[in-house]
Amino acid sequence: MEKFSPDKKCKVMTRDEVRAFDAWAINTLGIPGVVLMENAGRSCAELVADKLKDAAEPEVCIFCGTGNNGGDGYVITRHLINRGVKVTVVVCGDLGKIRGDAKINLDILEQMGQSIELLSPAESDIPGKVEHFNAGSNIIVDGIFGTGLKGQLRDEYNRLIESINACNKPVLAVDIPSGLDCDSGEPLGAVIRAKWTVTFVAVKKGFLSKKAAQYTGEIFVASIGIAAR
Repeated sequence: MEKFSPDKKCKVMTRDEVRAFDAWAINTLGIPGVVLMENAGRSCAELVADKLKDAAEPEVCIFCGTGNNGGDGYVITRHLINRGVKVTVVVCGDLGKIRGDAKINLDILEQMGQSIELLSPAESDIPGKVEHFNAGSNIIVDGIFGTGLKGQLRDEYNRLIESINACNKPVLAVDIPSGLDCDSGEPLGAVIRAKWTVTFVAVKKGFLSKKAAQYTGEIFVASIGIAAR
């Protein structure tokens, strides 16, 4: 994992280039998507664990969406549990929408006995629920939306993101801060204000905009097991 610096030459990808790279790794090289997810999540967990090394009783709260970004969150959870970290997992949305590789990793957590909290973004007391879930946490992990997010966020997701930001705790964003456009670096409504962003394969094009820096915090580029050519 390498720390990104604006004065350092690096690989930069757009949303479509990231999708094409993943498709190439899966369909041409034959690397199962669940393996790519495992590598991505493990990298994030390693950084979280490093940031928690001085905590006597480390706790993490992970907010997961229903897509692959949430799937990365489930992998992070498993690796942190293995390190003795207490983790609260919050699924933000309908469990029934979780499919594929993300569902595999969610099922593993449940088989391990990890409890899963549910949070509907349409609930009235989002701020109260968010505060309750991460009351004891040292770090929050944002695994709600990934690089595929397009268009303006709905009001309920704006409230969710604003509620997480209002907790005033350090946040690690998985691949991209939720609410940020991958290509332009423009806010799509409320945006997670991360202290660290662990992004995969390459720096995302939108991160190079001046506006994005206030949301990404420090950027680390992690491998998913295969490097971009």
